Amino acid sequence: AAAAAAASGSPDQVGSCHRYTAASALPETTVIAGEPSCKRTLCDICAEVKPVPEMFQNPSCSHVFCKECVGRHISTHVQANVTAVKCLALACGVELEPEQCREVVPAEVFDRWGAALCEVVLLGYRRFYCPFRDCSAPLLDDGEEAVQASECPHCHRLFCAQCGVPWHAGVECEEFQNLRADERGGHDLMLLDLVKCKSWKRCPSCRFYVEKGEGCLHITCRCGFQFCYGCGSTWSDVHTSCHT
Repeated sequence: AAAAAAASGSPDQVGSCHRYTAASALPETTVIAGEPSCKRTLCDICAEVKPVPEMFQNPSCSHVFCKECVGRHISTHVQANVTAVKCLALACGVELEPEQCREVVPAEVFDRWGAALCEVVLLGYRRFYCPFRDCSAPLLDDGEEAVQASECPHCHRLFCAQCGVPWHAGVECEEFQNLRADERGGHDLMLLDLVKCKSWKRCPSCRFYVEKGEGCLHITCRCGFQFCYGCGSTWSDVHTSCHT
């Protein structure tokens, strides 16, 4: 979830401070008398004049604040489980990138911020597991493209990402999903591949495979059921849509 950024000071507190535009670079610096090499800059949040090395400039929008204020701003949002931390400038809206802010936040805050952002990304992915029982490694589907044959990065075996089962070579996903649970074993799939090669037909009643040697398309199965060898529908006296 994104949270709107707000300055820590009230409008009265920071009203006299200079507001920087997106086109601004570092604001004007002040040279301290007697210390010509020590340039200082005003932080728009805490209203303190600080040395330039203590300032943080966001590369994405060029707004400049002191590192202490930026670090406190990020830490507060991360501790509140807000992952989209925005620039402190009013009405800016540019999100801060963790890698660009590494030096201004404690290591534990940086790690928590990165982990939270990863979790947000993962929430948009479909989670599933490797279908091989001796592996069952957790996997993610980013949904960017329809993938069928996939290799598990853990056990390096092929599986079907669409059906969530070990790879069913030679069998289309729709056909596989129409099979009963007891017909999806390795030997069953080998038989199905043979059926395709031989052009055998399945009896709609007993589900045994039938091979037509010769004659017409009118088949009487050993179970007594009569069907058309061409289309697989129940045979009737008016069945004339298929031809030998």
